[in-house]
Amino acid sequence: MRSARGPGSTCSCRINWTQPPASSTQGMLTRRLILRGRFTIAAKHHITIAEVYESELVDIEKAIAHYEQAADYYKGEESNSSANKCLLKVGHYSAQLEQYPKAIEIYEQVATNTMDNPLLKYNAKEYFFKASLCHFIVDELNAKLAIEKYEEMFPAFADSRECKLLKKLLDAHEEQNCEAFTEAVKEFDSISRLDQWLTTMLLRIKKTIQGDAGDLK
Repeated sequence: MRSARGPGSTCSCRINWTQPPASSTQGMLTRRLILRGRFTIAAKHHITIAEVYESELVDIEKAIAHYEQAADYYKGEESNSSANKCLLKVGHYSAQLEQYPKAIEIYEQVATNTMDNPLLKYNAKEYFFKASLCHFIVDELNAKLAIEKYEEMFPAFADSRECKLLKKLLDAHEEQNCEAFTEAVKEFDSISRLDQWLTTMLLRIKKTIQGDAGDLK
């Protein structure tokens, strides 16, 4: 049977073949899991959504929100190790976005959670170190007071290379000495390689020194 439409006519109706975004589909699934009380699985779905925002959609604010939600669900199930992993993601990105008070709170929380755990306490110094750097970017005095507090809370931190580096950086910053700051960083990096996050934070601190050249070389 031939169509009643002429060869030149066009169909005005349009069919939307676009699939809903992965995050939307995952979100609906997560809500169903929550209603059934399956919080651990719901947490994993939030992590999946966060990773989509993190790597594909490049929306870090939304990634943070989903990592936070996943952490809350893990805490509810007393899966503290999994919750901490999600919180560390939140701290990492919050600092990158210059949300330092939030990053400090998270790093302090995770450090406190791990410092009494025989298997994890070694990592606590790293989290106190990162919290100290965030303090340092905000204010030099804040950093000094924070370091003193962390040493009291976790004596092993006082003997760590991270803490010794912080004190050298504080001295260099107080003296507005770019060369001393750079040398302290180089010495640390020669033994413990700095990752991109640490490099970024240290550069932000160094830029507050007068006459800074803008790098760590």
